[in-house]
Amino acid sequence: MVLTGAKILLLEDDPNLGALLKEHLCMRDFAVTLCVNGVDGMTAFNSDKFDLCLVDIMMPRMDGFTFTREIRKNDESTPIIFLTAKSLQEDKIEGFKIGCDDYITKPFSMEELLLRIHAVLKRSKGGEHITISQSSFEIGDYSFDYGKQILENSKCRIRLTPKESELLRLLCIHKGRTLEREKALREIWGNTSYFSGRSMDVFISKLRKHFKDDGKIEIMAIHGKGFRLIAD
Repeated sequence: MVLTGAKILLLEDDPNLGALLKEHLCMRDFAVTLCVNGVDGMTAFNSDKFDLCLVDIMMPRMDGFTFTREIRKNDESTPIIFLTAKSLQEDKIEGFKIGCDDYITKPFSMEELLLRIHAVLKRSKGGEHITISQSSFEIGDYSFDYGKQILENSKCRIRLTPKESELLRLLCIHKGRTLEREKALREIWGNTSYFSGRSMDVFISKLRKHFKDDGKIEIMAIHGKGFRLIAD
């Protein structure tokens, strides 16, 4: 499935690289808005609707981490891929913690970038690769609508991000049984890399927080295997 035609916000302060990336992406039928700093990127993001953000970390006026933190205050669903010269593990972990969906280190090939873009867009468009049809679940006193990405009970209504929804759906499908870590990573992240694993741990923590007021619901970590959803 080739997801062309998507609208991409590209933040890159190197004018040569930015122009090159925009040209290559436009040649593949993506609609690209290029900004050279985070402030202009924020203005563009607030003025239009984008399917994906490609964000350089080291930018003037507002760096990529700050841009992403600001975006995630009100928007947890628009996919973000970091483009950066930084390759330290702590930088990658920080990127996933603040809400990026993927991370590509310069220099990179256009082929690799396109594969990552397609993978992230495919996941964000509702997880077409998950074949089990059930989309509504009862979790204790909560109702979860996977299609609408809504988790609610009589006291609250929570709009989940696409990754939260996909992860919670897999947990619900395996309720009372162990959801293998590698299975979840392959289904949702498309790989079993260390950094995808750390990203999944962040989303498990987010799901646990949604259920923190209900002592009858628990997402257990099964050492060396995965996770298990327990709900009375």
